[in-house]
Parts: sequence; C-alpha cells; structure tokens
Amino acid sequence: MKIEKGLLIKSPAVDNILSGRKTWEMRSAPTKIRGTIGLIRSKSGTVIGVVDIVDCKGPFSKGELLQNESKHLITPERLDSPEVSKYKFAWVMANARLFSRPVPYRHPAGAVIWVSLEPQTSAAISGALS
Repeated sequence: MKIEKGLLIKSPAVDNILSGRKTWEMRSAPTKIRGTIGLIRSKSGTVIGVVDIVDCKGPFSKGELLQNESKHLITPERLDSPEVSKYKFAWVMANARLFSRPVPYRHPAGAVIWVSLEPQTSAAISGALS
C-alpha cells in the first residue's frame, strides 16, 4: 500500500483518533481525499500512524455538532471559541493504526494541513504496516 499524504493534527486530537475514540476530524473545509493517509503529530517530525478517510460530512450547525460530540470530542464550551467555531465539516475516519515506532518525514516549508510524503517515507510507512 502506497501512502502519499500525511495529515497534520495536534495532540490530543491525533491520539484520540489513533485510540479509536475520535472518528470525526473537524475542519473548516471539506475534503475529497479518501483512502489511507499518514497521521502526523504536529511539530513531531514523525508519522505516528495511519487512518482511512472514508467520508466527509457537513457543513454542520451548532446543534448538529452538539448531537455528535461523541464522534468529534469537542466540548460544548469550545464550540463557540473563535479557534473552533469555524470547523463545520467532519472528515470521517476509520481503521486507525498506531505504529510501534514513528516514521520520520521531511516537512516541506509552508505545509500546514497536508504533507506530500516522499517515496522513502511511503516505503517506511508500508514497512511499519506489515
């Protein structure tokens, strides 16, 4: 399996995805990307696991977000904060797998959401999955 994209996510959100507790990654825009992607803990320099993006839903109202707190884990108090209130789209994730050993990657300048993974990084991720 060739994994060419990595998604940058801050802790604790990335840890909650990898534990299976969080199945919706909330974002301000939809995504058309589907399939297996690398999960990068922001500022770590490593891909720490993989997950499948299986759908994208939204935009959601505040009421709909409140009803689905168990999927995105954003507390009701945080939904009104300027940092979080822009997140109206759920990137639906499944089959999260944490690596026993993180895979280092080269972070290109300007990458803030997605990273295009180099061939050697993709190969190392494939090895970590076998």
